[in-house]
Amino acid sequence: MLRRITVAAVCATRRKLWCEAGRELAALWRIQARGQCEDSAAARPFPTLTMPGRNKAKSTCSCPDLQPNGQDLGESGRVARLGADESEEEGRRGPINNAGDPEIVKSPSDPKQYRYIKLRNGLQALLISDLSNMEGKTGDATDDEEEEEEEEEDDDDDDDDDDDDDEDSGAEIEDDDEEGFDDEEEFDDDDEHDDDDLDTEDNELEELEERAEARKKTTEKQQSQSLFLLWSKLTDRLWFKSTYTKMSSALLVETRNLYGVVGAESRSAPVQPLAGCQEEEQQGETDTVLSAAALCVGVGSFADPDDLPGLAHFLEHMVFMGSLKYPDENGFDAFLKKHGGSDNASTDCERTVFQFDVQRKYFKEALDRWAQFFIHPLMIRDAIDREVEAVDSEYQLARPSDANRKEMLFGSLARPGHPMGKFFWGNAETLKQEPKRNNIDTHARLREFWMRYYSAHYMTLVVQSKETLDTLEKWVTEIFSQIPNNGLPKPNFGHLTDPFDTPAFNKLYRVVPIRKIHALTITWALPPQQQHYRVKPLHYISWLVGHEGKGSILSYLRKKCWALALFGGNGETGFEQNSTYSVFSISITLTDEGYEHFYEVAHTVFQYLKMLQKLGPEQRIFEEIQKIEDNEFHYQEQTDPVEYVENMCENMQLYPLQDFLTGDQLLFEYKPEVIAEALNQLVPQKANLVLLSGANEGKCDLKEKWFGTQYSMEDVENSWAELWKTNFELNPDLHLPAENKYIATDFMLKAFDCPETEYPVKIVNTPQGCLWYKKDNKFKIPKAYIRFHLISPLIQKSAANVVLFDIFVNILTHNLAEPAYEADVAQLEYKLVAGEHGLIIRVKGFNHKLPLLFQLIIDYLAEFSSTPAVFTMITEQLKKTYFNILIKPETLAKDVRLLILEYARWSMIDKYRALMDGLSLESLLSFVKEFKSQLFVEGLVQGNVTSTESTDFLKYVVDKLNFRPLEQEMPVQFQVVELPSGHHLCKVRALNKGDANSEVTVYYQSGARSLKEYTLMELLVVPCLPYL
Repeated sequence: MLRRITVAAVCATRRKLWCEAGRELAALWRIQARGQCEDSAAARPFPTLTMPGRNKAKSTCSCPDLQPNGQDLGESGRVARLGADESEEEGRRGPINNAGDPEIVKSPSDPKQYRYIKLRNGLQALLISDLSNMEGKTGDATDDEEEEEEEEEDDDDDDDDDDDDDEDSGAEIEDDDEEGFDDEEEFDDDDEHDDDDLDTEDNELEELEERAEARKKTTEKQQSQSLFLLWSKLTDRLWFKSTYTKMSSALLVETRNLYGVVGAESRSAPVQPLAGCQEEEQQGETDTVLSAAALCVGVGSFADPDDLPGLAHFLEHMVFMGSLKYPDENGFDAFLKKHGGSDNASTDCERTVFQFDVQRKYFKEALDRWAQFFIHPLMIRDAIDREVEAVDSEYQLARPSDANRKEMLFGSLARPGHPMGKFFWGNAETLKQEPKRNNIDTHARLREFWMRYYSAHYMTLVVQSKETLDTLEKWVTEIFSQIPNNGLPKPNFGHLTDPFDTPAFNKLYRVVPIRKIHALTITWALPPQQQHYRVKPLHYISWLVGHEGKGSILSYLRKKCWALALFGGNGETGFEQNSTYSVFSISITLTDEGYEHFYEVAHTVFQYLKMLQKLGPEQRIFEEIQKIEDNEFHYQEQTDPVEYVENMCENMQLYPLQDFLTGDQLLFEYKPEVIAEALNQLVPQKANLVLLSGANEGKCDLKEKWFGTQYSMEDVENSWAELWKTNFELNPDLHLPAENKYIATDFMLKAFDCPETEYPVKIVNTPQGCLWYKKDNKFKIPKAYIRFHLISPLIQKSAANVVLFDIFVNILTHNLAEPAYEADVAQLEYKLVAGEHGLIIRVKGFNHKLPLLFQLIIDYLAEFSSTPAVFTMITEQLKKTYFNILIKPETLAKDVRLLILEYARWSMIDKYRALMDGLSLESLLSFVKEFKSQLFVEGLVQGNVTSTESTDFLKYVVDKLNFRPLEQEMPVQFQVVELPSGHHLCKVRALNKGDANSEVTVYYQSGARSLKEYTLMELLVVPCLPYL
C-alpha cells in the first residue's frame, strides 16, 4: 500500500479522542437544548501529550528562513499591512468585505475565503473565513447571540467513546504499519457492544495513528458538521441505546444499525417518489462548526542542547502553565473545556505546533489567552517538577510501542554529532535528575530556549472562523503583533547532509519486538526531497512499490504466502523527511514462512526496483496519479477546522503562497529526470534492513539506550550480498499495473427521485432485508456511502464459530486485496468488518464507479474459497493478533469488563483457546456455507445516488447470495447484566511482564437516561483526568 501518511503522537491522540468526544456531545446538546454545557474548570491532564519527532506534519523539511523583510515563501512583496506608524485598525482592505487572496489556489468545492498577511513583527498568518456555514451570519459574535449556560447536573453515564460499529467484535489480522479506514477510525470502540478496538485499528492505537493516511484527508469528523452525522454517531447510540427492557437480571439494549457519512446533494426537483419515501419537515442548520487556530514555530527537537535532551518538548509543555496576563496554571484548558473546545500541541524535529478549537463566540478571547503562550508565558519554577512528570509519563507510555522503538533505533544509526541521534522525548532522567547532578538550572535554560527560538519571525499562524476576513485580520493584528521578534536567524541544519552515510547503516538489524509479529523494513536515506514537491518523486515511486494489484511486489509475496501487507514510501514525519535527508522505506508484514525466507522477500523488492529503474519513469503512471489527486482535491469535502488549520500552518513553512493549500497533495509537473534520480538511489548496496521477530529472542546482544530495544547488528549474508552486487535477473511475474478502470470520470450530481428527508428513511422492507436511504441536503459532491450488515445468529453460537468468522472475514479481505486495490487507490474505499452478529461491508467514494467495487466484493463473498496455504497463513497470523490483544492492559481490561457485563459473550481468551485447539479448512468452508445460506441484510445508501439506484445494491446482494430469510427475527443484539448495588472489585494480572503500564477501569452503571444526562456524564471525563 502507498505509504503517504501523517503521524500523530500516541498521547496526543488519546487526549484528542476524549476531547473530541466531549466536544461532539456538547455540540449535539447545544442543538437540542439551545444552550451550552458548563464544565467545571479543570487542569489539562497531559498538557502536551505529544510524541516528539512524530508530529502530524505533512512534511518536516525546512524551508528557507523566514526573513523579517517578508519576501520569503513567494510572497511577491506582500508585506504586513501595518506599518510602524499605523494604528491597529489600519492595514484592513477598506470597507468591510470578505474578499480572499486570488494568489492562493483553492479547490472549486471549497467555500472558504483565504487571506495572507504578515505582521510587522514578522509573524505570517493565513486567515480563513468560513462564512459559508453561517446561514447568513457575519461579523463578530454579539452579545445577543450568547445564551445563558446551563448548570451541569445529574451526571450518569457508563459508556466510553464509541461509534459506528456497534456490532464489531472481530479481530482483524494485524498488519504492521496498517492504515486505517478514515471515515470511522477515530471512534470505533463502543465499550458495551463494540469490540472494534480488538482489531488493528483500535487495539494498536499507537500504530494506527502513526500510520493514518495523509491523502485521505476527509475524515468522519469533517462530516460531523451536519445534523445527520451527529444523529448517526451520537443520537443512535444515545437515544436508541437507552431503550431498556428489563428481563430477569438483564438490561436489554436495542441499537439500530443506521450509520452513514453525509455525501453529495442535488437541489434538482424530485421526481415521483418511491414507496417508503416520505417528506419530512426540514429544520434549519445549527451552528456546530467550531472556530480553530494553529501556530507553527519553525523550531523543534533538532535544536535541543546536548546536555538537556527533550528540552524543546518540555518547553512545549511549559508554555501552557499560565502567562503574565492569565496566570492560572491551567486556565486556558479550563476555558476551552467550559466552552466546548479542545487543544493540543506536538514537537517534531524542526517544528513545534500548537492548536485549539472553541465555540465561535469565545474565539477572540481564546486567541488572546492562547497568544500569551508566545508573548509572556510564566513558566514558573514551581511548575517544573510537575511537568517533568507529565513528559516522563508520555515517555513511559511510548516505550512499549514497536514503532517508537524502531524509530529510536533508526536515529541512533546517524553519524555522531547529527541531531537525529538525540533523545527527543525527554524524561525525568534527562530533564530533572541528570541536570541536578550536573548543576544545570533547567528553569533558566528553559527560558533561554524560549527567548532564542520562540520568535515571531519563525512562526506561521492559521485562524479559521465564521467571521469576515477583515474581522479576523483585526483580531490577529491586535493580539499577535505583541509576540517578540529577537531578530536572530532561524537555525538551519541543511548543511548536515548524508547523516546515514556510515558503515553501521548498511547492515542487517535483528530486533526483538513487543508484539508477536514478523516484519521486514528496508530503508534508504536520500538527499532532502522537499525541493521537488511539485514533482513528488517519492510519491510516484511509493505508488508503484505499494501497489497491491497484479504484477506488484505484494501480490507476488501473497501468492507465495510470505507476506500479509506492504507499505512503501515516506511517512513525511520529522524522522523521515527533514532538511538533512529524506527516507524511503518499505515495510512488509511477514508470515511465519515469510520470516524463514526474508532474504528472498528482500530480493523480490530489489528485483521490482531494478525493473522500475530499467523502464524509467512512465508518464502514463504519473498522469494517472495526478488525475486521482486532482479529483480528490477538486471534490474535497470540508475537514474538521482544527485539523485543517494544523495542516495549513505547517504548509506555510514549506510552500509558497500560491501552494499553501495544494503543495502537500497535487502533482504539478512531470520531470522524469527528478523521479529517476531518486529511483536510481534505491539499490541493495545502500539499503538498511531491519528484521523484527520474536524469534530473534536470544540472538540480540545489544540494547538501545532509551527504549531498551534488544537488537543485533550483522552483515548481510555473503551469498546475497554478492548476488546483489551483480546484474541479477528480473522476476517475470513483476510488472507495472494496468490502466485503472476505477478512476471516476462522471461527476454530475444526480436528480433525486425521493423528497429530501432529515434522516435516512426505510424504502425497502422484506423478510430478507431492508434498505435505508438518504438524499443529502448539505454537500454538493459526487460521492456516496454504502453500508450493509449481513446478520446471522450462527456466529455467536460458540467461541469456535466466532473464530471461524474472524478467519472467514480475514481470508475474504486477503482474496480481495489484489482485485480491489485499483479501486482503493482511485479513492473508492472499502472495509470488511467481522461484527458480533454479522459481516459489515462499508464502501464509499466517487459514486460513478462505486457499484463496480460493491459488486466485486459481493462476487467474492458469493464465490468464497481458500487454499490450505492461505488458511494456515491467516490462522497463524490470527493467533498473533489475539495474543497481542491479550498482552495490552487496556484491551485486556476492556475484554474482562465486557465479559462480566454481557450475556453470551465469548472472551478473547475463549477465542484464543478455540484457535489453539485447532480448526480445519473443511470446518471453515462448512461454516461459511451455512452462514451464507440464511441471512437478514440491512443496508444504508447515502450520497449522490438516486433511491432507485440504491435499491439495486440490496437487490444485487439478495440475488447473488440467494439466501433464505431467518426463521425468526433476530433478538436484541446484546444483553447487559444489571449489576447489584454495591462495590465490586475484579483484579486481573497483566499478561505482559515487560509492560510497566497498568489499567484501572471504574465502571458506574445507570439505567435509562436522557440525552442531557448522557452528555453530562460524558463530560465527566474532562474534570476527572487532571486529578489522576
